[in-house]
Amino acid sequence: MEAAPGVRAGARAARGGLHKGQLTRAAILDAALALASQMGLEGLSIGALAEVMQMSKSGVFAHFGSREELQISVIREYHRRFEDEVFFPAIREPRGLPRLAALFERWVRRVSREIDSGCIYISGAVEFDDRPGPVRDALAAMVQAWHAALERAIRIAIEEGHLKPDTDAQQMLFEIHGLILALHHDARFLRVPGALDRARAGFARIVAQHATAKGRRVQGARADALATPS
Repeated sequence: MEAAPGVRAGARAARGGLHKGQLTRAAILDAALALASQMGLEGLSIGALAEVMQMSKSGVFAHFGSREELQISVIREYHRRFEDEVFFPAIREPRGLPRLAALFERWVRRVSREIDSGCIYISGAVEFDDRPGPVRDALAAMVQAWHAALERAIRIAIEEGHLKPDTDAQQMLFEIHGLILALHHDARFLRVPGALDRARAGFARIVAQHATAKGRRVQGARADALATPS
């Protein structure tokens, strides 16, 4: 049987040498992230979390102070996990198109795993797009940080000669992000078969439009390497 979110977080915290207060906070945050993924950030409350954790409301409140602080902490934790799963492994790939392709592929894989739970970046944007305040600011900052990393990867691919010099990095970023939004909508809301393949085909088409001869060789070599059994 799979351990509850709080138990998993507690075990990780214990292995990391955290003291009891930090361990409890990590367990609460793990449960809060699971709740927010299912119910949205607006559905997250001190009371609901206390019930899940089998704690008093005052006990949960002591670790976060307010519902707003709890929501912001969840956003930051989601972003940290997103970086660990998507960003940091991808930047170990060679500079240029291999790195950009790895960023996109890992992003697609994460979205595919979030079809039944939901992406906090996307659901949070719907909840807070017209609601100014600290929660919206925190969410926007995390998304903007990710966009900046993607745009940087595109610009590096231009510098490496893998993409044409006149490639509009911001336009390419816009189109790549659009693929992810379409994937999330079609796979989660409409349950359209083949949405993952369509997202990947869309990315390949965008890259092909801007790739240089060198970039196509690099991509071809990478595809051959991935297709070769180890």
